[in-house]
Amino acid sequence: MIRAWRARPGALDRRKQRLVPLLALALLSGCSSLSYYSQLVDGQWRLLHARRPVAEVIADPAQYPKLREQLRQSQAARKFASEHLHLPDNNSYRLYADLHRPYVVWNVFVTPEFSLDPQTHCFPVAGCVAYRGYYNQSAARGEAAVQKLAGMDVYIGGVEAYSTLGWFDDPIMNSMLHWGDERLATLIFHELAHQRFYVKDDSQFNESYANFVEQEGTRQWRVARGLPAADGDFSAQLDQFTRLVLATRERLVSLYRQPLTPAAMRAAKAAEFERLRGEYRQLKDQQWHGQGVFDHWVDTPINNAKLLPFGLYDLWVPAFAALFKQVNGDWVAFFAEVERIGRMPAQQRHQVLQGLMGS
Repeated sequence: MIRAWRARPGALDRRKQRLVPLLALALLSGCSSLSYYSQLVDGQWRLLHARRPVAEVIADPAQYPKLREQLRQSQAARKFASEHLHLPDNNSYRLYADLHRPYVVWNVFVTPEFSLDPQTHCFPVAGCVAYRGYYNQSAARGEAAVQKLAGMDVYIGGVEAYSTLGWFDDPIMNSMLHWGDERLATLIFHELAHQRFYVKDDSQFNESYANFVEQEGTRQWRVARGLPAADGDFSAQLDQFTRLVLATRERLVSLYRQPLTPAAMRAAKAAEFERLRGEYRQLKDQQWHGQGVFDHWVDTPINNAKLLPFGLYDLWVPAFAALFKQVNGDWVAFFAEVERIGRMPAQQRHQVLQGLMGS
């Protein structure tokens, strides 16, 4: 049953007060400036303030019929997530927020000019991550400009959704609706997986785990609705493209170890990016029948920071798939094993995942 969410007198103020300790903790950690964390608190506060119960939006005849239908479909996926995938059964994604912008946040990735090591930023709840998030695109661009002046490689990526890991009831946002009903369902599965379990300071574990839950959950969601398996063309193309990018990263890692002058290193780096573009065009022409799914990414400027997100979401997906097979597709047993592995020390955790990759 959907719990009605109402802005009772003082309720919003109390919710805002819950954000103040997070700001204080962040400042005490010495991670960055007051202005950055203030915009995080303000952005999350505005998101909370914009929420309405999905049932209320669906019942509102003043809303667009398409929106009402998308939200109606979303609640079937939300129910499936808890009843069949054993994901958290709470008020998250039973609320809706229109933020009047295409993304909820913009992440700024930063690396040195001749390194693929990201600038990391640490937070009290999420741990250390390889980016900084901004609720305002102009603020993200301002941070990027500052980093570029310092000689760093910078990339800005828009984010459709994120999880507060159960601290708040996360809403469906307008930024999540652009890709259709199935994409919305996959985002719900992915973000609820983060609520179910999260390891601080291990983005590759967290994202690979949530991505597996998203993929397997979507497959089961299609089966439950009597739909055929999804067209694998895009997934195959994404996998091939990711391999191209990861191969480029590996070559750059080797390049940056060489004792070259800055000018020579710069020229060799540019040559690697041109090689990536050439290999992409060859792949597109010879195997994809000229379909340029990733043309925009390839044709716009490429630097080290732009390569960072690749591999983050799928490094350990085969390991989690093997784990799911080992427990005979039992979601409860799967999550128990995920939690057991996630509580291991990082080195042991990665060794176990590597072993699952070969099973």
